[in-house]
Amino acid sequence: MKHRIMLIGAAIAALLSSASDADACSRVLYVGDTTVSNPDSVLRIVGRSLDWKTPIPTNIYVYPAGMSKIGNPAPNSVKWTSKYGAVYAVGYDGGITEGMNEKGLVVNSLFCRGAVYNNESNRDMPSMSLALFPGWLLDMNATTDEVIEVLRNRNFSIGGATFDGGTVSALHWGITDATGKSAIVEFDKGEINIYEGQDIPVLTNLPSFPAINAINDYWVEIGGVHMLPGTVTSPDRFVRGSFFNKNVVHTNDFREGFAIIRSIMANVSVPFHYTVETSPEVSSTQWRSYSDIRDRLYGFEVVDNLGVFYVDLKKVDLRPGAPVLRLDVSKTYDVVGDATRLLKKHAPFKPMY
Repeated sequence: MKHRIMLIGAAIAALLSSASDADACSRVLYVGDTTVSNPDSVLRIVGRSLDWKTPIPTNIYVYPAGMSKIGNPAPNSVKWTSKYGAVYAVGYDGGITEGMNEKGLVVNSLFCRGAVYNNESNRDMPSMSLALFPGWLLDMNATTDEVIEVLRNRNFSIGGATFDGGTVSALHWGITDATGKSAIVEFDKGEINIYEGQDIPVLTNLPSFPAINAINDYWVEIGGVHMLPGTVTSPDRFVRGSFFNKNVVHTNDFREGFAIIRSIMANVSVPFHYTVETSPEVSSTQWRSYSDIRDRLYGFEVVDNLGVFYVDLKKVDLRPGAPVLRLDVSKTYDVVGDATRLLKKHAPFKPMY
């Protein structure tokens, strides 16, 4: 009890110290009926919202396996040849925000102000750009355990370009694989903190993952049926996402499950063009994504579009030598449903190193 009170106090202190900062993004993992005899039939959909104060144009890219890549143009950089094909959401056509690979591994990058990636013990290791870090993990790993092994070996340094007029790319990551094994990855003073678990349900932004869970534990004891925190702050979104995700029907029917995760993500989103005079940093939700791990469908919902569209990775050629494909999201205003056919051959995006 004393430990939890200390965590809640630390969380409140962190929130007060960052009161002028914009929150951004929520991730919720919906899990279907796990009591069935066939674990491969369990529906898992990772919902994610992107909230930011200025537009972040985001397009959908599909990369095949077998591509040679570098983490940075510097001589001492991470180099790899991708094992798996993947779909990426790419902001500014320059940085991978999130994605899902052909094995069902999902990596989501969420804003986490205050993240410090390197220290004296690792800053001279081969460099990896934040613009490619999620793609590297998706390209080379089939499971969450494989990602954890790569991160714990820590043979890389990490950094990235600023964006949006000088904003530092401060991030943490939610990782989920086809079995539901999950990990939350946070960098603190150059060290990697990894929180592992089965079907970790929610991730938002500040404070740290242990501290925000302590806040959620407080609300679990209160209940939630008669009262839930209703602001757009990171802890309040976390609490609402956790409560609703726990108290919905858990089904393996895609249509019903997809409707459920969409409704949860709408509840933790920030209304479009929502503004408060005393809080100019408030960020509206710009888009939501839905990674259906079981069926390898990557759904995308731009808030001012008419509906949701998706890319079916099972219908795309991901073999080595296949072309890079791109979907220009700015042309999807009235696209609903399967948009795989709208992917076009395209040059690889140019990373914002």
